[in-house]
Amino acid sequence: MTEFLSKKVILAGPLAVGKTSLVQKFVYNKFSEKYISTIGVRIEKKVIDMDSHKLNLIIWDLAGESTQKKSPQSYFLGTNGIIYVVDISRPPTFLNIQAEIDYLKQKVPNAPIIVIGNKADLFKKEELEETVSIIPVKPDFVTSAKTGDLVNEMFEELASRILDLQTS
Repeated sequence: MTEFLSKKVILAGPLAVGKTSLVQKFVYNKFSEKYISTIGVRIEKKVIDMDSHKLNLIIWDLAGESTQKKSPQSYFLGTNGIIYVVDISRPPTFLNIQAEIDYLKQKVPNAPIIVIGNKADLFKKEELEETVSIIPVKPDFVTSAKTGDLVNEMFEELASRILDLQTS
């Protein structure tokens, strides 16, 4: 019998790293070159099949400039998992990555966190490996919202980690 579960996921990270584009690619399989800054939070939903579960992911896309310490505490309530996104083409977006992740772990201590390096499509393979190697926290996935590379996989991996925590 399939169990239906709802789980809240937060996408966090600096301004203009592609959080909204990752969500749009995952939920609607769409990508736009236009940049529209998220104000506050944008919420999307998508149901995915995971083993014997139908998982309703409630995805909170936090505004980049209000991420972390400036975000209302209510944004973190009931969070089951976090995706922290950096733009691998802009090193300043990953300078404070460890402090940001530590803050998120403090806010939501039992939620798994996946680190994403986004915008892989802007690099050749050899440049990509070199750039990723200088990120202080190794990304779990290096994605491209534009091409869709590893976007579904990152959400599925987080969903799997959430379910593992629930059953352990």
